[in-house]
Amino acid sequence: MEYRYLGDSGLKVSEITYGNWLTHASQVENDAAIACVRAALDVGISTFDTADVYANTGAETVLGEALKGERRQSLEIATKVFGPTGPKGHNDTGLSRKHILESIDGSLERLQTDYVDLYQAHRYDHETPLEETMQAFADVVRQGKVLYVGVSEWTADQLRAGAALAKDLGFQLISNQPQYSALWRVIEGEVVPASKELGISQIVWSPIAQGVLTGKYQPGQPLPEGSRATDDKGGAKMIERFMNDEVLSAVQELKPIADELSLSMAQLAVAWVLQNENVASAIIGASRPEQVRDNAGAAGVRIPAELMSRVDDALGSVVERDPAKTNDSSPKTREV
Repeated sequence: MEYRYLGDSGLKVSEITYGNWLTHASQVENDAAIACVRAALDVGISTFDTADVYANTGAETVLGEALKGERRQSLEIATKVFGPTGPKGHNDTGLSRKHILESIDGSLERLQTDYVDLYQAHRYDHETPLEETMQAFADVVRQGKVLYVGVSEWTADQLRAGAALAKDLGFQLISNQPQYSALWRVIEGEVVPASKELGISQIVWSPIAQGVLTGKYQPGQPLPEGSRATDDKGGAKMIERFMNDEVLSAVQELKPIADELSLSMAQLAVAWVLQNENVASAIIGASRPEQVRDNAGAAGVRIPAELMSRVDDALGSVVERDPAKTNDSSPKTREV
């Protein structure tokens, strides 16, 4: 495992982050989830990402149990606030001062820790003044409950506004968590340049495009039993944008490139996002320990420029690059 600085801070994170978005307390039984966390620790992963909204707080609880007994100082634990939690009442969502201050206490209790290393605004809240949100983040930092602050899926303009307020309040935004993969490159045009300007790193989710870049989905063939594309708890909806023969055929063209590098298709996908110098870490999820070990093999890989160009040529027009897709990811009204 290798480690990178997160933004313009002194905090290092592992190049591979273990995340439990669609797995813990949802698709995977607790014993299997804990086995995946143990596998992550065994391969040197020190950074763990979750959110209070995952499985309506259940994922944080499972992660807290899985990490219990580990040396806290050797871990970087990240969670997020924004999505609807609890009974999903009118104040159980968003980035209001009330929701942030109440949510951090709930997250700390579930994660069985006195602080989180990184607390992230899970989306941009169009219904709360940004000044209110950033003041609340400043306060939880000063209380010692949060060491660093990040965001997720914010546009370039939102990052600039948030970073300016954070600076005025005596802290800094150090990270953004966007979707990013060889198939989904919407951050490259605006978000990455703004982040470099502001000293913000990306911790990217879905580097394997919800499994599509593993090559397991074959054009014109039935979906593999038990795969994410067949999951009715949310996985199938997330993956449907890639499930057409044009995309799946293009992905198959990546197999010779992976073979040339002696990588699995999944390792190639994760290594590809890590070639971007603004990416500090790639989040992987897993339902089995062997998936964790395989994905972790992407750490430290350097892909030659010629092979990076071949990836571009293989995927061609199926790549999504529209910067407006970032703005589309944040709901314009609060979810209840």
